[in-house]
Amino acid sequence: MKICLMIGLMLAALCAASSFAEARPPTVMNSPGYDARLQESRKALGNSQTTTTPTDATVVKPKHSKKKQPN
Repeated sequence: MKICLMIGLMLAALCAASSFAEARPPTVMNSPGYDARLQESRKALGNSQTTTTPTDATVVKPKHSKKKQPN
């Protein structure tokens, strides 16, 4: 009887904890003003003439490690 009661309480606690995990803070929402500013800044970055070219990275050869001796 006690085991069934313990399992039931643990399942209830698990269900309650999972419902809290879905909650979002009130700051997580769509903001039209923020989205507009973000789009403008991305557009400004896309139109900028300062593009960087990737540098040629030197290829580093992997170092060979010593084989471990079996005991």
